[in-house]
Amino acid sequence: MQTIITHSDKGQQLAQRLISSGFEATIKRSPGQYDRLWQNNKALIFIGALGICVREIAPFLKDKKTDPAVINIDANGQFVQPVASGHMGGANTLAQRISKMLGAQPVITTVSDTSGLWSLDTLASRFDWKMECSGNLTRLMAAFVNGRKTALLLEARDEGTLFLETEAPSHVDLFFNSADLNIDDYYLVIAVTSFLHNFGDKAIFYRPPMLHVGIGCQRDLPFYEFERLLLDGFHKDGVSFLSLASLGTVDIKKDEPAFLQLSEKWNVPLCCFSGGELSKYDVPNPSSKVEEMTGCAGVSEASAMHLANNSLLIEKTKVKVADKNFTYAISVDRCFDRKGFVEIVGAGPGDPELVSVKGKRMLQSADYILYAGSLVPRELTEYAKPRCVVESSAGMDLMTQMESMRKFYDRGLFVVRLHTGDPCIYGAIQEQMNIMDQWEWQYHITPGISSFQAAAAALKSQFTIPEEVQSIVLTRGEGRTPMPEREQLHKMAASQSTMCIYLSAAIAIKVQQELLTHYPPETPVAVCYKLTWKDEKIYRCTLATLSETVEENNLKMTTLIVVGKAIDNRSGFSKLYDQSFSHEFRERRKA
Repeated sequence: MQTIITHSDKGQQLAQRLISSGFEATIKRSPGQYDRLWQNNKALIFIGALGICVREIAPFLKDKKTDPAVINIDANGQFVQPVASGHMGGANTLAQRISKMLGAQPVITTVSDTSGLWSLDTLASRFDWKMECSGNLTRLMAAFVNGRKTALLLEARDEGTLFLETEAPSHVDLFFNSADLNIDDYYLVIAVTSFLHNFGDKAIFYRPPMLHVGIGCQRDLPFYEFERLLLDGFHKDGVSFLSLASLGTVDIKKDEPAFLQLSEKWNVPLCCFSGGELSKYDVPNPSSKVEEMTGCAGVSEASAMHLANNSLLIEKTKVKVADKNFTYAISVDRCFDRKGFVEIVGAGPGDPELVSVKGKRMLQSADYILYAGSLVPRELTEYAKPRCVVESSAGMDLMTQMESMRKFYDRGLFVVRLHTGDPCIYGAIQEQMNIMDQWEWQYHITPGISSFQAAAAALKSQFTIPEEVQSIVLTRGEGRTPMPEREQLHKMAASQSTMCIYLSAAIAIKVQQELLTHYPPETPVAVCYKLTWKDEKIYRCTLATLSETVEENNLKMTTLIVVGKAIDNRSGFSKLYDQSFSHEFRERRKA
């Protein structure tokens, strides 16, 4: 809940303006019971003099970890200033959002924000980590913002570690192995890890949810002893229970009270699997007795492996509680494992600034970049960090590409396979993924902007026309690679949709002949060469002159042919902004 507090007509008008702009809040005019407002709101927005705001909240300020966000706006709407709980309460972020709605100046005074540094107290909530500190958090955060020498230890891989790795300030040194880190060289250690390390009073730890624990037991396990001994086991194994993502067991234990109580208390899901599901795993410590009872050779080990899609970090450990036994095993979620990994990145149509923000970060953190040199501009590889190896795949066959990546993958390094446009459209990644699956590699795809989207932008055209053209066909002509009979161009052309034809400039005459079976000769055509590259060229013609245009300009590779009356069209209006049309967010205007 958010409340806007004002004491004047002018402030009331500004509050109404915020509400009308989509800001969700309740407006209170000169309220008297601030204690209730303080307790029941996640944000209080004062409109008026800053001094009034400060006097009214002063009696209630207690702890930045629990206080609501407090923001003050002058009655003219020129300045928006966080007053309390800037980081942990979200006042800084909220102030910036409100400033954009009002066209106002945000007044942010926290040092990390004004210095462009990480907000260490908000990283955990931002990336779904848990935070713990081995020293005085305020002192360590001050050391960071004052530029004291800092070590960054990353023993996990996720969106947050990618951000830290690519946005590290100059006073931060990066490590992937704790053995390489000499603690005496640093004032502060920032560690994203599930492992326990003794860095004295110098460390801020972030714990990603990356550990899956398989558990098995005899019936009616006493809970408190079970919990204590399990925590002791974590400590002896050198892992933090704060990184626990889930618990797993066999379905016949789904109603075990100790398991259910632990799941509820630790706020992690208890996942139950059939013996058949768990029997698929070749566990290192099988038990014939367990198999007889459950149908699988090892409940704890198989459950952990199943949840993590990975091998075991900690094999089955047997623990005695009074006259009962329980077992546990731990596995690291494969998605977080800092081992060999391939990211297939869409480079976009060519302009280095049209790669996605995530794609750019991948390029900045890669240890090896293998890029499609015949199609991807070399400038995109300039995002690479020092000592990153960059190679073009232009002269490589499939297995040469795979073996080139394998040299780095097998060393536990991060590989980026950089493809043009969006890699899922004529990207030739399917055969690579097939081999990666056989080799049991970890990989992921970061999409890119396709050249058909770049073409629409360059042509200043909307490729769909209300009530006339509502489909876009992405296809290619039949060259050396056969097309399925049902997808022959003359059959696809029957719809007279906007057609974006890839990889076909060399067979422009054949493309033209097939399209003329359904499209009129005067149909607009755009022949787009190297869209968004420095030497981009776009030739407008009609379908009747398509092959002539391609031949005259000697166009072969990196050419997209767009066909359809949507090119340069300005007719046809959608219902979306029609004043007589109502929808969820707007009432129709009555005549």
